[in-house]
Amino acid sequence: MYFLGIDLGSSSIKLALVEVATGKSVAVVQQPQTEMGMYAQQKGWAEQDPMDWWNHVCMGIAQLKKAYGISEKEIKGIGIAYQMHGLVVVDDDGHPLRQSIIWCDSRAVDMGNTAYEAIGQSKCDAQLLNSPANFTASKLRWVQEMEPEVYVRIHKFMLPGDFLVYKLSGAYTTTISGLSEGIFWDFQKGEISRDVVKHFGFSEEMFPEVVDTFSEQATVSAQGAKESGLQEGTPILYRAGDQPNNALSLNVFHPGEVASTGGTSGVVYAITDSLSAKECSRVNNFAHVNYHKDKAPRIGKLLCVNGAGIQYRWLLNNLHVDSYEEMNQLASAVDVGSDGLCILPFGNGAERMLLNQDVGTRIVHLNLNRHDKGHMCRAALEGIAFSFVYGMEIMKTDGLEAKVIRAGNDNLYRSAIFSTTVATLIQQEIEIYDTTGAIGAARACTISGNGQEAFSAYMKNDYIKTFAPSANAAPYKEAYARWKKELELIIN
Repeated sequence: MYFLGIDLGSSSIKLALVEVATGKSVAVVQQPQTEMGMYAQQKGWAEQDPMDWWNHVCMGIAQLKKAYGISEKEIKGIGIAYQMHGLVVVDDDGHPLRQSIIWCDSRAVDMGNTAYEAIGQSKCDAQLLNSPANFTASKLRWVQEMEPEVYVRIHKFMLPGDFLVYKLSGAYTTTISGLSEGIFWDFQKGEISRDVVKHFGFSEEMFPEVVDTFSEQATVSAQGAKESGLQEGTPILYRAGDQPNNALSLNVFHPGEVASTGGTSGVVYAITDSLSAKECSRVNNFAHVNYHKDKAPRIGKLLCVNGAGIQYRWLLNNLHVDSYEEMNQLASAVDVGSDGLCILPFGNGAERMLLNQDVGTRIVHLNLNRHDKGHMCRAALEGIAFSFVYGMEIMKTDGLEAKVIRAGNDNLYRSAIFSTTVATLIQQEIEIYDTTGAIGAARACTISGNGQEAFSAYMKNDYIKTFAPSANAAPYKEAYARWKKELELIIN
């Protein structure tokens, strides 16, 4: 018997099957095989068709069943992870009224900033733990103002994962974690924010029903079964945004536990029981998957570094080397500190942790007589690692105390230079695990019936290695101080 995990990203949808008894991953597929399309009618816009998501999910389920000889009767639960902050609006018949405005779309920034001032900065910080900024509430306001003919036809608005649940079950539901990522949740009052609803003039009838993250949220309907190939009555047992889900996938649930990823962009997601949000202009705060309004808070502090793996990929494409492995070998021949060469890796747009400044990539103190490819590779890895550490220092001022750091076995964390640099500067071991968001979403199905301990037991075979701080931290600290000085000269 199996659990099915669905991970709806903006580039592809991954689906995983895990054994109910052991949590062992038995199959992972991706739809489509190439990157999903994105519509950008104007600069700063990003949209996708929600029905494309649904069609790819259905194709992925069919692919899993055929390739691995799985019957729909063997699938006993469904878990869903999804790209955060997106907006889907549907009419009375559940049909999308327009394409989804997805997470990276920036058209509603000004509306969010206006709301921050109108509601009150201190009230937003204390009750929403965020500025409305460019999140789902502001995107819905954009539709209200710019497409009134669409807005008046809205029956329900949803997040991307809520839409998949609706297509499977016919039920309009969401979670507190989801509402918090849309900046709709009042953490002080434990309810949908009446300040946000009042400011934007939304009707509460547009909100889906709130269900628990770990629960039988809905079951597959006859229509959902017909289209998806799943069995009618199969329960949907879990749903979360991609970053909270990535943390769950790494068994990060409690204060002091931190999850990190090092892909094209970098993420540090830390759990705290504090409702402090004094750094909310640089760090986002959301209800974690195990948040409950009547218990001690479980808040996920999310820091994103846009200029991470994309910097290393740019070097790969422009240094005429064959692979990341070759780059890592070149870098390992260079001493800590890259002989004074510094790279500031912020060439992937405005950085929220730098108060939305777009400083670009900077290569500093390049000596044409001494520095070669190896220095460039090492300086890039160190620069990206330094940006993670800089972000963690910001989070520390907001109450973060990291006790355990876990990361997936993705591009940057495969590098001993990168991982050791981070571990040394924060003086904390970094545990590496082999898991994915889709596998985590599938495994999370066990929690509603068997508790978090059953989920944690699934992970015993995922551990790969631990990167420990270097015994000689001095050269790392010196290199970081030089890098930080260059960054602060630019941003100040």
